[in-house]
Amino acid sequence: MLASAAALTAIVGAGPRALAQVSAQPAAASTSSVGEIVVTARRRAESLQSVPIAVAVVSGAAAAAENLNDIQDIANIVPSVEFRTSASNKDRTIFVRGIGTISTSPGVEPSVSTVVDGVVFARAGMATLDLVDIDHVEVLEGPQGTLFGKNASAGVINIVTAIPTQTPHAYFGAGLYQGSEYRADVGASGPILGDKVLGLIEGFTGQYRGNVYDPFTDKEVDGYRHTGGRVKLIANPTENLKLTLGADYTNSSDSVTGTVVSAGITPYEGVYTPSASLAAILAATGVVAGPDNRISTSNNDSSVHDKNAGVNFQADWTVFDNYTVTSITAFRKWNNTQYQDYDGLPYATTALPGALDTGLLDFKQTSQEVRLTSPKGKLVDYVVGLYFLNAVDNETYSRALTQIPSVGAAPVNNLGVGHYGTTDNNFAVYGEADINLTKQLRLIAGGRGVWDWLSYYDNRTSTSAVALPGIQPSVVNPPPGGPSPNDDVMGYSARFGVQYDITTTITGYVTYSRGYKGPAYDVFFNMNPGTAPVYFGDQPLAPETSNDYEAGLKTTLFDQKVRANITAFIEDFHNYQANFTTTVLGANVTTLINAGSVSTRGVEATFAAHPIDPVTFNADLLWDDAKIDDFPCPPTAVSSCNINGQPLPFAPRYKLHLAETWRVLRTQAWDTAIESNYDYQSKTQFQLTEQPSTIQPAYGIWNADIALLGRENGWQARFLVNNILNTHYSSYLAPTNVGGGVARFVPRDDDRYVGVNFRKDF
Repeated sequence: MLASAAALTAIVGAGPRALAQVSAQPAAASTSSVGEIVVTARRRAESLQSVPIAVAVVSGAAAAAENLNDIQDIANIVPSVEFRTSASNKDRTIFVRGIGTISTSPGVEPSVSTVVDGVVFARAGMATLDLVDIDHVEVLEGPQGTLFGKNASAGVINIVTAIPTQTPHAYFGAGLYQGSEYRADVGASGPILGDKVLGLIEGFTGQYRGNVYDPFTDKEVDGYRHTGGRVKLIANPTENLKLTLGADYTNSSDSVTGTVVSAGITPYEGVYTPSASLAAILAATGVVAGPDNRISTSNNDSSVHDKNAGVNFQADWTVFDNYTVTSITAFRKWNNTQYQDYDGLPYATTALPGALDTGLLDFKQTSQEVRLTSPKGKLVDYVVGLYFLNAVDNETYSRALTQIPSVGAAPVNNLGVGHYGTTDNNFAVYGEADINLTKQLRLIAGGRGVWDWLSYYDNRTSTSAVALPGIQPSVVNPPPGGPSPNDDVMGYSARFGVQYDITTTITGYVTYSRGYKGPAYDVFFNMNPGTAPVYFGDQPLAPETSNDYEAGLKTTLFDQKVRANITAFIEDFHNYQANFTTTVLGANVTTLINAGSVSTRGVEATFAAHPIDPVTFNADLLWDDAKIDDFPCPPTAVSSCNINGQPLPFAPRYKLHLAETWRVLRTQAWDTAIESNYDYQSKTQFQLTEQPSTIQPAYGIWNADIALLGRENGWQARFLVNNILNTHYSSYLAPTNVGGGVARFVPRDDDRYVGVNFRKDF
């Protein structure tokens, strides 16, 4: 299948969804080279080819042209990245090389850090914001805690937004797609007070009705409505001082609903177990379960609403002999409101209860970072700094439960309401340096000392004195007069390595990195109350640590016409923090645990070629063996835990991205280009419990467009077809919350659709 995919893409051409593509300006003349890519992977501007880190780069121009609107879209084209979708943003997670943290608990941080304009996002759900008018996205693979802590034990998504232009500039972009989807964005940029103050303002909106039909509410669901904007001001009061003020706001509403794949489940090391009660409901409603099912069985609208906003102030002061002092002060606020049909069924029966959930999340973070960056070219080049973060989370979650005791009996209603939250203070001192032994040979050394103080509270009331399906009894934690559960831990990250420039265009490196992610608490609505004086959750999860060994070779060949990079890696994680599924009287509940030792090892290669003026080609391949090495079975497990040697969730063994642009017609007014890309991944397990029922088989998606690129008047139009072969797949598979079946989340490109993108620059 891989061979046929490669041949197909080579024939039809592929497009600007290519990695490491830095420019898609329609009027620019081609130079028949792959060009230089500048990244900030080490907190300073450097060439991609000189950085001793595996980095994938997606340009903002390519993302905008090809309808890549968020990190989930980026994950489709970057082989090392996977994305876990869910009914709510607070449950969504990014994976790099098969490593990521899934949890609804506010007491745990992600393994993959998201950084926007130098500001670390403390919660994974905050990273689901729209990517509008960005300069580029960098995916830094492997532990990056020395410079990008605090939560970067597996990698970093480094998002760099656009900056104001030196001359007046404005743009308007719009997209219209099959299925009643549209997106529009507008922006203006330029000088405000001569060259002393520059400004940028932009706004966007988008809406999609969805591709799942719910006959019980007679609505299309699984869609979205997003609106937001960004403002950025840059002032240069003196030659050696630059001040940057940024603010952004996004208001989003999403309706994400699972559909039933199977009225039964195959447990790990077990046989298929049908669910007669779920099958009966499907038969009565006429819903046919299957891997292509896009009919919902929910009788309530499930939706999530987010308000994500922040402001950051950065000062860059050049002192002495080109040393730079940088200060970044930031505040972010995130509100998440969730309405979920927990049972996902049209009505309650004597066998299956009905449940409706409501969740309210209020999160605030304040951070301060100060660092000193030395000039390049001395014996020692370095970046050193201090970092502080305060994050406070308060949540309320309720579950209204309806049970039918017997046929004809009146329903019995109960309610559970949880109030819980966390406070996290993090302080760190860090630094990383290149020791330039010669012009070709350098040593790399860096470290980060971390102090975490984490506390939580959890108070739950229930109308029932005993446990119910999906609702635990009342609990007060800390108990009256008792101390607040808290943990005070110190840890560290480190990096050591050597880099050698074989020629001016070929460099090789070998590095060792130690990753660190702080302690965690499993704080969520269904916490087990335990028994006094030891309450469930009082004992924190141990910090997650990793050891990463990498060797890489970066080359630019044939007079800048070819770029080829390859990296081999081995990563071992200890006290891996992960979710494991248990049940409360037949209702699924996920529990955060230390999942023992896991590892990921593999090879990734990127290739870009611009052999002649009309043709650009990219190929990116990942082979990754991410697996469970030593899993300690938790006492609450309801199925076999003999999962050592099994693959980690969200870790396909192979991923491939092929892309090509072919400018078939060039005139004085415009260029015409055929662009296409093909993305393939092997089978993927979605659950740590390793059920065969939650494996997505291998699949590939082929997209193409025809682009008209104006040469002088700043416009471009793209007519696109996504998922040309009409390949159906699931972006996520999981056991149903009740009923003993399997549900799927339906991706936007689950079937073929067409659209048009237009952009005009002024």
